[in-house]
Amino acid sequence: MTNTVENELFDYSPITDRAPIRWPGGARVAVYIGLNVEHFLVDRPSTSIWPGTADLVPDALNYGWRDYGPRVGIWRTIESLDRHGIRASVLLNSTVADHYPQIVKAGLNRNWAWLAHGRTNSILQAGMTLDEERRFLTDVVDTITAATGQRPRGWMGPGLTETFNTPALLAELGLSYVLDWTNDDQPYRLNVPGMLSVPYSVELNDLLLFGKGTTGPEFVQIVKDQYEQLHADSEHSGRVMALALHPFVTGQPFRHKYLDQALEYLAAQPDIWLTTSDEIAEHYQRTSEERTNGGVTQFMADILSK
Repeated sequence: MTNTVENELFDYSPITDRAPIRWPGGARVAVYIGLNVEHFLVDRPSTSIWPGTADLVPDALNYGWRDYGPRVGIWRTIESLDRHGIRASVLLNSTVADHYPQIVKAGLNRNWAWLAHGRTNSILQAGMTLDEERRFLTDVVDTITAATGQRPRGWMGPGLTETFNTPALLAELGLSYVLDWTNDDQPYRLNVPGMLSVPYSVELNDLLLFGKGTTGPEFVQIVKDQYEQLHADSEHSGRVMALALHPFVTGQPFRHKYLDQALEYLAAQPDIWLTTSDEIAEHYQRTSEERTNGGVTQFMADILSK
């Protein structure tokens, strides 16, 4: 008989049974841009547009496709973010600090939020021992802190990967939330003291959408549809919308205007809190006691008054 492993990291919590979340300024949907700024190794396979050459060393086709992001695509993306006054939540490989310091400098000038995103997207920590992972995560966090002058508060693993030890090790290092568990429209507490899960998306994600053949106009409509539904859902309790971007995908010339249209739409919404994942996590943590003590009573009163 095979032994099964129960999920002890978080508990089941239906969204209908929770105390309401109130975002600042009466906003209904908190939206952040998860901007993946990554470095890939030339002798390791990773995300590929054409699997036929993915195991070659060097893999000029796929490495070159990915390398378009830091060389060209990121700068188009920055233009659109600036145009619409949006701060990015940057999912940062720590080796970016050495290889692409100009991108880090651009982000510092724009007060981006910096999240730890592993060392490189060519290396996962899956299979590491506890001590190996502790050393690995410490190096990642310390490198990003030194490069940005800010200790990261959040984490997303390369490929959204963790071990069973990752959240506790991140808590040891002073981080307070992860994005890896894409199972909710609201933040929630993990069963690790001080740690939250903040929503991220593998669906509203340019890499997967365009990888499935989504067109530019369809991408804009998907962004609108996502926001409209979350706005409707948020009548009694706030929701989170994450838009995941990779500069080697939406930074391509023929897609750029559609990313710009999507950001223009979001920036124009009256009930939106266009923010960062750091600020979402901080607000949720700070107001959680108030929600726990009085939120359920108010939630029921709101419903009964309708």
